[in-house]
Amino acid sequence: MMNYNLYPETNLLKQNVSGENNKKSPQKSNSPVKTSIFYLNDVHGKMTNMERIKTVSDIFDKSNKGENTAKLKLASGDIILGANFISNMVANKFLNWIGVSANALGNHELDVVPSKLAELMKDADYKLLAINATVSPSSPMAGRIGKSIVEEHNGQKFGIIGIAPSDMTERVKLNDSVKDIKIDDFNTTLKKVQDEVNRLRSQGINKIIVLSHSGLKSDKRLAQETEGIDIIIGGHSHDMLKDIKSGENLLTSKSGEPVVITQAGKDGENIGVLNVEWTDDGVITKVQNNVINTRKFNRTLPSRTAVEEVLGKPEVLGVVKYADPEPENRLIANNPHGNLIADAMRHELGTEIAILNAGNIRGHFDVGKVDSRLINDITPFEDKMIVGNLSEKDIVDAIKVGAKSLVAHNSKPGILLISGMNYTMNDKGELLSLNYTDKNGVEHPIDVKNPNPDRKFSCAMDDFFAMGGDNYLPSNENPDFIVQKFNVDKNKLACEYIKKMDKPLEIRDDKRVKIVKA
Repeated sequence: MMNYNLYPETNLLKQNVSGENNKKSPQKSNSPVKTSIFYLNDVHGKMTNMERIKTVSDIFDKSNKGENTAKLKLASGDIILGANFISNMVANKFLNWIGVSANALGNHELDVVPSKLAELMKDADYKLLAINATVSPSSPMAGRIGKSIVEEHNGQKFGIIGIAPSDMTERVKLNDSVKDIKIDDFNTTLKKVQDEVNRLRSQGINKIIVLSHSGLKSDKRLAQETEGIDIIIGGHSHDMLKDIKSGENLLTSKSGEPVVITQAGKDGENIGVLNVEWTDDGVITKVQNNVINTRKFNRTLPSRTAVEEVLGKPEVLGVVKYADPEPENRLIANNPHGNLIADAMRHELGTEIAILNAGNIRGHFDVGKVDSRLINDITPFEDKMIVGNLSEKDIVDAIKVGAKSLVAHNSKPGILLISGMNYTMNDKGELLSLNYTDKNGVEHPIDVKNPNPDRKFSCAMDDFFAMGGDNYLPSNENPDFIVQKFNVDKNKLACEYIKKMDKPLEIRDDKRVKIVKA
């Protein structure tokens, strides 16, 4: 196997940490405290990338950074994704396999109902942290979410605090998790974090790391509106923070000390190694941030075998002859890989149309064999399928919600992918036209300015969309438009759809969603 250097000697930045406002009053030390942090965020249940991350983790473990370098492994949430318990078992074991000591509570950890999440936590070798979470005493998760931990290496103590996203209720499907576990607003969260930092520092712990699943905008507030925090291992907003850049991921706390923020994108496509030197008083003097692309690393046989011991052997479904590249940003572009899943929903459930939020698609097809594990990677949520009757107005309103993603800072919630219809919008998020294609291939225009509330279409969708997830439709646990519910998700439908094909797949962009200049 190739020898990879996880520690390129670039961007080693020396900080001037002196000043009247420096509360820690650092003293120059002849023996700086050296730390190397292996960090990950928003893996989203991507098992093939978990296998690659395990390879990187093994290299990190074997690398020689010196006997006095403390090595930490930390995660900042959304490692799990979806409701499939077997898949979640793999994600949980993955954190154990690579030796993560703490993980922040992300919104996708609450895709799992409390009883099942508690079952996973029984087998977790790591601590799940969220200082801003209040858990009902009657919940199976009571006592299973901590505020912070103290980790000791080579006589040095590190305080590690976790934060869950304050927009949790907007990001989680209507389930018992958001009834059992309440998350504070961000102003309250800031106060609780500062109180915990003060508590840890009163015990002589002066190296403080926050695992934050709050997004970059909130992390910048956290860095600048508190004191005593040194590092924020971030997540949630899927930002890619390479190297160290002043004002972007190197900020100054209220007391004038440097604060470093990390975030390595999404879907386990990258991980990070943060190398830090501190004074004896716990102030960062040097920092080096290496973001590493996991696709450059192999999935080893032991990792594949360990995963298949939980999942079983994948089923080969068919072959891809040609595949257009996936969009650079899946949330705001027509996606032929996602369109195939939408087509499978419509064909397998026999509806006129199918609607799928772009955020549901987390991978892509490659030329070659297609197996069931790949399908689970592409659409891993395990929501339940629904057939419902949506009006022209329902559909137009939902598409308009998705279209707002084109001008949103984080591109959320994402445009709607569609089957049996096509639409055009401009890059300002304005819907320009919508057409329904009947079974004979004839297009019928729909008036997007005055859609008919009485003209209904049978529509295949998942329960997340149907119940108002991400606000595409009004929030409702029991919408009256539902005709039939199924105890399967779209991944199962896609598997059946592909198996029935009598020729190799070609994944081509058919322009069913067009985005034009305003």
